[in-house]
Amino acid sequence: MSGTLFVVATPIGNLEDITVRALRVLREASVIAAEDTRHTARLLTRHAIPTSTTSLHEHNEAAKSPALIARLLRGETVALVSDAGTPTISDPGGRLIRDAIAAGIRVEPIPGASAVLAAIAVAGAPTETFSFHGFPPVRAKDRNQWFERLRKVGGTVVFFEAPHRIRRTLENLLEKVGDCPVVVARELTKIHEELVRGPISSVLGRLYAPRGEFTVVAEIGVMPEIQAELPPEVGNSKRSTIAALAKSYGVSTNEVYEALEGLRDSGD
Repeated sequence: MSGTLFVVATPIGNLEDITVRALRVLREASVIAAEDTRHTARLLTRHAIPTSTTSLHEHNEAAKSPALIARLLRGETVALVSDAGTPTISDPGGRLIRDAIAAGIRVEPIPGASAVLAAIAVAGAPTETFSFHGFPPVRAKDRNQWFERLRKVGGTVVFFEAPHRIRRTLENLLEKVGDCPVVVARELTKIHEELVRGPISSVLGRLYAPRGEFTVVAEIGVMPEIQAELPPEVGNSKRSTIAALAKSYGVSTNEVYEALEGLRDSGD
């Protein structure tokens, strides 16, 4: 009988943010497949977990996956972890999970910390639906396509960004979708955690020598100046906002949608 591949969420900063179940699984596993064994060692030492580790990162996952699958088929248990948060969310592990599924091995999630959910929970943005887009590409052509995809998806979007690119990315977002409301979350759960809120233009003026890891929540659709015209009883959802604008100006919702698309395209 084959073993189980546990996909274990680990803290995104504060080492206390790990579940009792996750600690038990890490302690009982035959081996821990870690994105960076040195990083994971700090968590294991903090909780006195002696389980051995092996590296599994983007550069060796294809080569290491077969050996781990073989161990699972022999009945051993493997715990997959990334440096922070939930594995495979902009982190390695997807290849191993797909190989395990193909081999008929049980894959079990051990939920916990997630920078995406932590940021969106405190952003104040509509959460009925939202989309996650990982890290923006670096190459110009890919970036343009990525921003165009964000513009078309609209609504509440979440993405990650590195400190040395955060200003450029926000400037690109301002250019592509307009001065929409954003929440820029830095160093979530850590000592220097910071949340900067407001229209993109305002947030850019408050990002001084950005450091750390960034999670951005953006409300793509209604611009701040349009929101200011709405009565206070109107909700924050895109649909309710557009319906209220249509009623206020005596036009159809389709006309409001078209007007907003025109604003996005012009950058006004």
